[in-house]
Amino acid sequence: MNDLDLALDLADLADSLSFRHFLDQDFAVETKPDLTPVTECDRAVEAAIMDRLGRERPEDSVLGEEFGSHGTSPRRWIVDPIDGTKNFVRGVPVWATLISLYDGEEPVLGVVSAPALGRRWWARTGQGAFVTALGEAPKRLRVSAVDDLGDASLSYASLGGWRTLGVLDEFLHLCESTWRTRGYGDFYSYMLVAEGAVDIACEPELALYDMGALVPIVLEAGGAFTNTAGIPGPFGGNAVATNSRLHEKALDILGRVSPAP
Repeated sequence: MNDLDLALDLADLADSLSFRHFLDQDFAVETKPDLTPVTECDRAVEAAIMDRLGRERPEDSVLGEEFGSHGTSPRRWIVDPIDGTKNFVRGVPVWATLISLYDGEEPVLGVVSAPALGRRWWARTGQGAFVTALGEAPKRLRVSAVDDLGDASLSYASLGGWRTLGVLDEFLHLCESTWRTRGYGDFYSYMLVAEGAVDIACEPELALYDMGALVPIVLEAGGAFTNTAGIPGPFGGNAVATNSRLHEKALDILGRVSPAP
């Protein structure tokens, strides 16, 4: 089985474990040391994925949100079992399992599966990005052609995070420079960029497992993905993703600030 087929199988596995519990809302919720919620579903999904990877790709390393890093291979699977846990526990359907594979710092593939939305996005580097919706045939993704901030739609998260980063005024300036702002949140903002429905998505504080799967999908759809300092990829502690045409303009307004170490 090739890597992409395996990743899609892992997404099927994750959906089979998480979606039923989401519909029934029959799970325990705990608070992690960083004060974010975690459910038994988060842990069950990640454990199942790691077990399957241990059997199918024993030489690869794995990084997961709940159980940390395992192995030293530069070929590394990165897993967020439920991105959008706060939505998950409140019955909001905007949550997904994020699965990606990197070779060193180079993305190989990414899969984002959101069963409560009936949507799944995926990409393999050099082979394009795609979405399936409600069982329909896959559709190739392409970012928008909007090239004026005044015509752009921006999706964001966490006003408090922008304040902590020290650029709340700059972020509000970016918002005021665009045609429309909405807080679609989490993975969904970036998938909407890849679909061409949103032109800019940004968040002030993110972990590698939050971003790993998003990067290849946005890039293969023709977009750009960096941190606020302009460093490409998911390793910079936060994210600015655009349709490429607006990227430099967005970074300039935000001041190309580096996140705190």
